[in-house]
Amino acid sequence: MEIIEYRSVIKFLHKKGKTNVQIKADLDEVYGEAAPSLATVKFWKAEFVRGRTSVFDDERPGRPNEVTTPEMINKVHNMIMADRRIKLRELVEALNIPNERVHNIIHHHLDMKKLSARWVLRLLTNDQMRKRVTTSETLLAMIRTARSEGFFRRFILPATFSCFQT
Repeated sequence: MEIIEYRSVIKFLHKKGKTNVQIKADLDEVYGEAAPSLATVKFWKAEFVRGRTSVFDDERPGRPNEVTTPEMINKVHNMIMADRRIKLRELVEALNIPNERVHNIIHHHLDMKKLSARWVLRLLTNDQMRKRVTTSETLLAMIRTARSEGFFRRFILPATFSCFQT
């Protein structure tokens, strides 16, 4: 159940003249474990006693989020896709937004990270990356040792083999 709905029930029961404990008991009876705590019931009942009519949160002070918009996220994404080697500083200068916002957009909204001087999606876990590196190194070692044993002659057509000879 949503927080707003709990507040509405508390407001309704307050208007019926119930006490904090009675409201909490009614909420526990209907919602069980999901019911809000007695402290929450006391807080919201006190708010309604003081004359509050809205069950919605009040506006909070602070700077509005003007930079992290869908348009800005698309701009950052397009710039990264155009040049995967672009630096964070270059994005900040080109878009004229704070470094922290660009970092937030890249890491939290686009879910990307810098890998080998390129921005890539975070698709692999560290364990998966480690396994890929180990597998690649093993495969390279097998190819190096098999090269002298005619590895390429067995798997590549003889006509194309000439380009691999050293």
